Amino acid sequence: MPSVSPDPKSPALTRWLASLPAPAFALFAALVAFSTYFSMYAFRRPFTAAAFEGQMFVGGAVALKTAFVLSQIIGYTVSKYLGVKVCSETKQSGRAVTLVGLILLSELALLLFAVLPGSWKVIAIFLNGLPLGMVWGLVVAYLEGRRCSDFVLAGLCGSFIIASAMVKDVGRWLMKSGGISESWMPFTAGALFIPVFIFSVYLLSSLPPPDAADRAARVPRVPMDQAARLAFIRRFAPGLVALFAFYFFLTAFRDFRDNYGVEIFKSLGYGADQAGLFTRTEIPVAVGSLVALALLNLIRNNRLALMATYGFMLLGMALLAGSTIAMRQHLIGGLPWMVATGLGAYLAYAPINAVLFERLMAATGSAGTAVFGIQLADSIGYTGSVLVQLYKDLGSKALSRLDFFNTFSLSLGVGGFVLVAFGALYFFRRAHPTPQSL
Repeated sequence: MPSVSPDPKSPALTRWLASLPAPAFALFAALVAFSTYFSMYAFRRPFTAAAFEGQMFVGGAVALKTAFVLSQIIGYTVSKYLGVKVCSETKQSGRAVTLVGLILLSELALLLFAVLPGSWKVIAIFLNGLPLGMVWGLVVAYLEGRRCSDFVLAGLCGSFIIASAMVKDVGRWLMKSGGISESWMPFTAGALFIPVFIFSVYLLSSLPPPDAADRAARVPRVPMDQAARLAFIRRFAPGLVALFAFYFFLTAFRDFRDNYGVEIFKSLGYGADQAGLFTRTEIPVAVGSLVALALLNLIRNNRLALMATYGFMLLGMALLAGSTIAMRQHLIGGLPWMVATGLGAYLAYAPINAVLFERLMAATGSAGTAVFGIQLADSIGYTGSVLVQLYKDLGSKALSRLDFFNTFSLSLGVGGFVLVAFGALYFFRRAHPTPQSL
């Protein structure tokens, strides 16, 4: 069954994709989405592979790497807020140019990072994060509203789970084997992926739009103006407040684990400078998270799929709390614990970034775009990332990063379980009970 009936006026590649059987089309779309967002991470994460040891921000008490992490997160957060409007309103005809333009701006900022001295690099890394926060929403906009969206979005989520680890390994390889300095390494890593990103965006923009059967199963997706966005928030305010409060801390946790993985592994006694460690750690996380997301594509009833999504999120929080307790009781080692914290976090993080709003729109019959909910959640989540990082550096200086992460893991696991359970009950009551086919 093709995704849509071929349009004679469409480009040849789009017509060919429209003629593919549904499984082949879904696989192609998932691979293209994966490639696009994987490439984006080469512009965002490689700098965290450098330690910048002994360097302090403007000669003060704040480590220079901490200043870099915070500065990029702040830029990324601002971008997320801008994206609430930009990604919700951008039409398909302008997405490809916008995506490529954002990446090129980010790469120019990395060039500035390479040439600016010392603490001045903070400005460059802020500018680097400023365009990148809108990339996710623009990519999702190509994929939502299809009967295969759960499967395709699972592939997209796999990109940021695996890419963050792999591009850090690329960065470490460039410094160790290529002799690239810590300052030039981020720009070099990004330059390697520019052709891949541009080609991936070309393929992504060639996907045919959802067909009539897609629109019937998942509700037509249309741009949302300010009035439509406010109406959506008012309609589901209690459930959204619980979801966003949870995501506030979940994003902070995920970012802390990602940004300071080198330091956490070192405190646990592992060789974090060993090439490939991050990739090996995150592969089980990616596989577990993606299998969970892909299974949702088998559920035809949108209400049931929404509840299954919340179920995976609850499972993630239980795993997060349980593994931390087990590690404290010396029942498991540090490496299995890091894998478990990653899987627990991503079982909740990945659905919110992809399928939760996709199914929420369909299950409640809401006209609009899932990108709005995703982008708004990300805006709030990265605000949490900034504030929690500041709290660690200013209010919990006595705690090592490992001790802080340990406490954060247990607190999020318990508190997050409560918030997710409330949200599941709320949306169960608001979703349509009648079966809806894919």
